Amino acid sequence: MTNLSDLPLRDDLRGLTPYGAPQLHVPVALNVNENTHPIPEPVARDIVAALARAVSTVNRYPDREFTELRESLAGYLGHGLTRENIWAANGSNEVLQQVLQAFGGPGRSVLGFAPTYSMYSILASGTGTRWIAGDRDPDYELTPATAVRWVRETTPDLVFLCSPNNPTGTPLSLDTIAAVYDATDGIVVVDEAYAEFAPVGAPSALTLLAGRERLLVSRTMSKAFAFAGARVGYLAADPAVTDALRLVRLPYHLSALTQAAACAALAHTPEMLAMVEDIRDQRDRLVTELTRLGFTPYRSGSNFVLFGGVADPRATFDALLAEGILIRDVGIPGHLRVTAGTEAETTSFLDALARRGPAAE
Repeated sequence: MTNLSDLPLRDDLRGLTPYGAPQLHVPVALNVNENTHPIPEPVARDIVAALARAVSTVNRYPDREFTELRESLAGYLGHGLTRENIWAANGSNEVLQQVLQAFGGPGRSVLGFAPTYSMYSILASGTGTRWIAGDRDPDYELTPATAVRWVRETTPDLVFLCSPNNPTGTPLSLDTIAAVYDATDGIVVVDEAYAEFAPVGAPSALTLLAGRERLLVSRTMSKAFAFAGARVGYLAADPAVTDALRLVRLPYHLSALTQAAACAALAHTPEMLAMVEDIRDQRDRLVTELTRLGFTPYRSGSNFVLFGGVADPRATFDALLAEGILIRDVGIPGHLRVTAGTEAETTSFLDALARRGPAAE
């Protein structure tokens, strides 16, 4: 049997492991930050109807410019954006990959601030872009001074800012984003995959786009829109950026079915986002109850909570799994991460964790 090591793999890919969380069939899956609420039935019916119409055209290639989808996304984001400012792909991971293909590559570098989304370094490796892991401030915060220091010391071609940060949930200030932009001549990407879960009224990096042609704001429909299985990610930026991404995208990269489903979902934005407030409530409940149990949860602007004070993360993970509850060991010593699910799912997790005893077990 041939092993991976027997193949003429690129040297910079040898020894790497693919991204992936455990995929287990359990009653309560709270490990990959999905929106665990189902799509409302009336909305689902409209999406199915849109897919049925699209199926009748699949003998032809889809709209290469996904015009209707870009218009729908621009309307959703607001902030004076038009379809010329919008790009979309199969999940925000593909969007970020295309950004690295266009602006990164051999001889170029991308700076991120660890711990952060592990796909950033994997995408960097896949595109031949050197990954630079900068440090964060205490409690995983990122101040303008720290971020700018790293930019000036490393002079990266791109900077990835995760707002709020994954896996820590830490919100990121607009001051930090603006300071990073002013400190570099490169591309600055703000990954707002969890933006909809921020406190009501919290400003988005979208407010910084005007006059900043090197600033890109990435979003996804996977989280707040409960659309993880549909794989739709997008970004907002200066139209010149979307022109650059056209140079590296694969032909007809968004299927007619994907475009139809996404447009139908966006037509029902209020219904699709109706569960966001409930998810925020469950997230805040997690912070309160984890504190009461003796753990150390970090402030979160996302749909998940990272908590420290776990004496034996592996044992706690396994004990919860034995009760049918799957959370995430993100590799930070003494920490685990849990998604804010439905009220019933959150209760199951908290009750099971309480049965394990206090944090200092």
